[in-house]
Amino acid sequence: MNVRSDRWGRNLPPVRYLLVFWLFVLSAVAYLDRTNISIAGVHIGREFAVDNVHLGWVFSAFLLGYASFQIPVGLLARRLGPRLVLGLGFAWCSLFAVLMALVPLKVHGALLILALVRFGLGAGEAAMYPAASQFVERWFPVCERGKANGLIFAGIGIGAGLTPPLVTAIILRYEWRASFWFSALACAVAGLVWYLAARDTPEEHPLVGDEEKALITQNRNMRTSPNPSGGATQSGKSAVPWAKIFGSKAVLALTASYFAFGYVVWLFYTWFYIYMAQARGLNLKASAFFTMWPFIAMTIGCLGGGVLSDWLATRFSLRIGRCLLPALSLAVAAVLLVIGSGTRNPAAAAVILACSAGVIFIAQSIFWAVTADIAGEHVGVVSGLMNMGGQAGGVCTASLTPLIAAHFGWQMSFVTAAAIAALGAAAWIAINPIGIGANPMPAQE
Repeated sequence: MNVRSDRWGRNLPPVRYLLVFWLFVLSAVAYLDRTNISIAGVHIGREFAVDNVHLGWVFSAFLLGYASFQIPVGLLARRLGPRLVLGLGFAWCSLFAVLMALVPLKVHGALLILALVRFGLGAGEAAMYPAASQFVERWFPVCERGKANGLIFAGIGIGAGLTPPLVTAIILRYEWRASFWFSALACAVAGLVWYLAARDTPEEHPLVGDEEKALITQNRNMRTSPNPSGGATQSGKSAVPWAKIFGSKAVLALTASYFAFGYVVWLFYTWFYIYMAQARGLNLKASAFFTMWPFIAMTIGCLGGGVLSDWLATRFSLRIGRCLLPALSLAVAAVLLVIGSGTRNPAAAAVILACSAGVIFIAQSIFWAVTADIAGEHVGVVSGLMNMGGQAGGVCTASLTPLIAAHFGWQMSFVTAAAIAALGAAAWIAINPIGIGANPMPAQE
């Protein structure tokens, strides 16, 4: 990693890592914003007389909005740039967090209003990862994309992990609506800082030195070449190869595997807190405590997975680094889901299930690194398509989990997730990080 020096001779981190650190913060805020309802859901259900099945509809509404706007936002990130798209996206999320706090108690059709507000929030949050993926493709050489995505997606574990104790404390001191006011403020501040600090390409940023700029532009494998004068590149001007994207076995298999990934992880985001409270008989504070564990494990798994993927890709081949590791992580996670859900002791079950979450999150940053490897300039579109599959998995788990639990028990909900994770692992057989753009990366067998 190259370093800069200030006028006093002190070493400074490269600009690309300062900006990707703020994407980590944005990622954490985004998951605080989207998962606070899993904690507040107990109180919302009680206040609006909504059972778990109907509450699952509200959870699914967010994911439908999120999934529906993945490809459009990917196109916007490519055309308008990740700086503007993320800035506007977080302003939109702040607005809808406020609207969630303002839903009146005795309004007619409260369930529909809650679902529509969550759909709108999902549409705004759709900007987060396609735009971040576009940023990584433009700002990072291929050999650093695993680490960069690992840091970004580690924000998921931090944000989702801090949500249970933080939102629980806010609810106990005030009430559930206050947690959404807090989310609105966090989104507004984080988005504003990003817009002021970021630029769409390293060529446009005044703080990027010649050494860092040369390292990025010579190794990022973009479709277009940087402007020799040091100005902005013309990224986003060429046509999207839709036929290549939808005809690529790698893209379709990646989307299918991310569906499985999304099904499993959204089980933790939406139902784990309620599972620990209802199925394991824990009180509010104990449920919040145990609910933190999977997200701490996710953070560790995500950071470790990104670093390990880059090392394996450099030491052996791109396919080993990008494909073997996520396939193993989904397979092992499936086994741990079965074991953990069948364990009688609540603490032991929480530990094993947390390990499952951590293991599957080894694959998280790799999914997104692979999209940059195979799509180049079109990563915003391809990652949006992949993420749409992941959120479709989330929609399914948000709605199916309470139904399966009601008819067959909570353990069967986790066993179902395990079976889907195993299928997601098998999908990696069809994935090879060979480019679909004009300047594809060479295959490395």
